[in-house]
Amino acid sequence: MSEQSREQSSDLRETVRRRYAAAALQVTEGGSACCGPEPVEVDDNFGSTLYAADERDALPAEAVAASLGCGNPTAVAELREGERVLDLGSGGGMDVLLSARRVGPTGRAYGLDMTEEMLALALANAAKAGATNVEFLKGSIEAIPLPANTIDVVISNCVINLSVDKPAVFAETYRVLRPGGRLGVSDVVADDVLTAEQRAERGDYVGCIAGALSFAEYRTGLEAAGFTGIEIVPTHAVAEGMHSAIVRALKPAAHAGTSPEGCGGS
Repeated sequence: MSEQSREQSSDLRETVRRRYAAAALQVTEGGSACCGPEPVEVDDNFGSTLYAADERDALPAEAVAASLGCGNPTAVAELREGERVLDLGSGGGMDVLLSARRVGPTGRAYGLDMTEEMLALALANAAKAGATNVEFLKGSIEAIPLPANTIDVVISNCVINLSVDKPAVFAETYRVLRPGGRLGVSDVVADDVLTAEQRAERGDYVGCIAGALSFAEYRTGLEAAGFTGIEIVPTHAVAEGMHSAIVRALKPAAHAGTSPEGCGGS
């Protein structure tokens, strides 16, 4: 990567960080005694309206207000009792808290975020929810701070499109998943006919549009990391030629004699 490309990637990452830090502060500082936290302004294609009412009602209002995703990955991933789940770009913690409820007391839900303000909000929301099987980690989705082969399911909600190094995200996701583990995310995906320039015309990077991969690019990226059983299914349009999509993939099961490493974060 050239020096100019590195600088551009660093600038984009900082732009994304500032946007989500501001969103967290809007929720924590914008509330009132009568009306509760102020939700982050999004259109109907993004946010907590994509979740069922009973899911929203079961969580702290601040977690719901901070929702910025384009789908409901906790439903996509079909989480089961006792599983370990990791949410990439966990924000205010809505998907982590929903995951914690689904995997139950014998499971564990991890949230990973690079933004201090979002992590603080997520920790406060976990305390309000009384969730004891959750853990929030600071770090980037391109360098996940967990051991290899320790996670059953990786979820994410409209965050991978924000990464400036998607091959690293796919490789790290594959690394932390146990053999037989699965990926189940919601993300923005572009029609294959759209060029990078045309995607940028439809929305900015922090708005989850300009950085989106095409369907073919997404599939190729997951395959290059080692994933199999890849499914990419569009659910609704977010711009012309741009879709919120459900993405599922599997890490192949281990060969005989392979044993996973122990996880130090429990």
